Amino acid sequence: MSEIKNIEGPQMLGHPKGLFYLFFAELWERFSFYGMRALLTLYMVNVVFEALVTRDFAAAAVYSSYGSLVYASTVVGGRISDKILGFRKSIFLGGILMALGHFVLAIESDMTFFLALALIVVGNGFFKPNISTFVGSLYKDGDTRKDSGFTIFYMGINIGGFAAPLLCGWLGREYGWHYGFGLAGIGMLAGLIFFWSGIKAGVFMDKGLPPSEEALNKTVLGIKQKVLVPILACIAAPIIALMLASYEPLLNGESFFGDQNIVNVLFKGIGIVILLYMGYILYQASLEERKKLAVALFITLFMTVFWGFHELSGSVITLFADRNVNLSIIDAAQTNALNSMFIIILSIPISLLWTYLARKKNNPRTPYKFGMGLLLAGISFYVLALSGGSADENGMVPFSYLLIMYFLLSVGELFMSPVGLSKITDLSPKRIVAFMMGIWFLSSAYAFQVVGFIGKKLAVESTGSEVRGFATLDVYIGGFELIAQYAIGAGIIVFILSPILNRWMQNVH
Repeated sequence: MSEIKNIEGPQMLGHPKGLFYLFFAELWERFSFYGMRALLTLYMVNVVFEALVTRDFAAAAVYSSYGSLVYASTVVGGRISDKILGFRKSIFLGGILMALGHFVLAIESDMTFFLALALIVVGNGFFKPNISTFVGSLYKDGDTRKDSGFTIFYMGINIGGFAAPLLCGWLGREYGWHYGFGLAGIGMLAGLIFFWSGIKAGVFMDKGLPPSEEALNKTVLGIKQKVLVPILACIAAPIIALMLASYEPLLNGESFFGDQNIVNVLFKGIGIVILLYMGYILYQASLEERKKLAVALFITLFMTVFWGFHELSGSVITLFADRNVNLSIIDAAQTNALNSMFIIILSIPISLLWTYLARKKNNPRTPYKFGMGLLLAGISFYVLALSGGSADENGMVPFSYLLIMYFLLSVGELFMSPVGLSKITDLSPKRIVAFMMGIWFLSSAYAFQVVGFIGKKLAVESTGSEVRGFATLDVYIGGFELIAQYAIGAGIIVFILSPILNRWMQNVH
């Protein structure tokens, strides 16, 4: 009877019908996001910065700044949704801005390039955190279907992440970069249409509405907040565009901050503030709370390290695939689909593995899973480092090495990512859960700072689109070996500390 009481509104296949509208909205949004990402680094290196000797360095600086701001924007967008707009209006505002960004990218003009990226940054901040939270709101507290509902939802993410690089990459290769970006924009519009049709069909019932009409209509400087938020979002876009375009002083040695741009410095400042505030929280907490918070921070730190290596797939690894991998069936942009392909294939088997081990009372605790994930990441990069031994006379390595690398990295992701978020909520005192969730989302932003650091170190100085061979292979192989050592070292540290962390987690499973 208790289960029946948890079910309300229109249902479909044993879940709230709204789940499937959100599924397709997110699928198409991720299609647009990952389709654009698959092309972005290649487009910057071969078009936007083609004339620069330091084109790889410039692309790495812009890519990392863009990625950091994309994930940091979710913290701001989530708060605005909670306080003013609600899920529905936030998702629409974000989707429109992202679609505009993709279509501006489709314009053949370098002048609008940074504005396009900025529109995607701002739009993602409103769209991404709110559609995920919207899924959770469709279920009542205690509804046992919620976990499987999120599993269905995240499958949509990976279907979009798999299909987008294949289709956008093909369009970009056969007809031109801007056709690929244009298809990404169409994908975003398709997502918004699915979402709008769900609202019209009434499948969301009263979920996702603004917290209050008073919040929407409250005036600031004589302007209602429901109007002010979109205005400020549009004003933020050119400001972010200028921040993304701040790479030029780095190239000619005129930057006051050395090889750091405005975004790098901004995130360092945010990091210092966060550390000071965390110190204050730990000082106020009880001994048991400190132990659990220490584990939460530990998990967040090493998840950041993992994502920092993982997100190289859209930058350095894409360039490696373009310049030094024998590709016949797919091109370099399309190799971005491999991670999502393996996630789709492996998600259910690994989930069943944890269930089986739990039944046998051998299911590893979270710290051990994190250690294994980092070790697998390290081994995956060692596979790429070993590929140099199989290079042909032109410095090209077999595609099988890249395939194995993505397989291992995807297994590592499934060991870490699905459990991390839930553990943050379990380990954090109720009074600061929202703050700790913000820290968790910011960890992905800081991961892109790692991506930028590595990308700059592995930048090849050259011009022209035909740079490849042993000149690039030697740079990448050396870098991959070093990354592998750091990832494996991090995994070993986690294993060494795991017994202590498990005791501090106590009854958190």
